[in-house]
Amino acid sequence: MLELEQLPGGVVLPVHAHPGARKNGVTGVHAGRLKIAIVQPAEKGRANDALVRVLADAFGWKPAQIQLLSGATSRRKKFLIEGATATEILEQIARWLKPEAGTG
Repeated sequence: MLELEQLPGGVVLPVHAHPGARKNGVTGVHAGRLKIAIVQPAEKGRANDALVRVLADAFGWKPAQIQLLSGATSRRKKFLIEGATATEILEQIARWLKPEAGTG
């Protein structure tokens, strides 16, 4: 389960970054963190910038709503998502992880 922290102005979203991946995208939940694959390597802040773009695209947020709180040089990061609620984030992730009907 994703370990979100609701604050008065938004939500703290824990992320596990996977830099150097084949393509950008949200790949699931791992150890209480949202796992995000990014193509950019982890050098000179490019991976952090890419993570912000992937989060913004995936959730429909503006990049200005997303602020890196901790983990600038680590795979384990925390982002503050201004104006979001934990419920909205969890509902979106549940839709992504829901198995397709008729498969299996």
